[in-house]
Amino acid sequence: MHPLAKMLALVQDTPDKKEAGGVILGRHILDSTDIVVDEITTVMKGDTQGRFHFRRRRRRHQQAIDKFWQDSKGTCTYLGEWHTHPEPHPTPSFVDLNNWKRKLREDVFAGENLYFIILGVETMRVWEGCRTGTICQLIGEFPLRRIHNVENKDSP
Repeated sequence: MHPLAKMLALVQDTPDKKEAGGVILGRHILDSTDIVVDEITTVMKGDTQGRFHFRRRRRRHQQAIDKFWQDSKGTCTYLGEWHTHPEPHPTPSFVDLNNWKRKLREDVFAGENLYFIILGVETMRVWEGCRTGTICQLIGEFPLRRIHNVENKDSP
């Protein structure tokens, strides 16, 4: 399943759905600032979920990162994190912002930037954070209705 389709399936569009999330895996395009998202992880055993929180446990997601790295012969790497929020247009919480800053400071990753995606009920927003900075910049907002339409056109 396409990484975007996996995320869309976990959008909190009903009151019973809990927050979900994982890591973003992909490639940096040489001589460019572009990236390609090849895969994501989703909720794994040991992760904790609630209506208004998601906590990813490190070990199982790190095993997935390591496997994609090995299977791709070192081209598929950790690009960042994603999760859902039960609000129409997602805004990072204080906890989100602190976690993003910690990841930029402490995580091992290729390149200078990490990307953070939050899927709300109506839009998906993407932030970019730089290893040397303390601020994550909103770089994109995408209506989920439009994304669903594109996904459905790509289906056979």
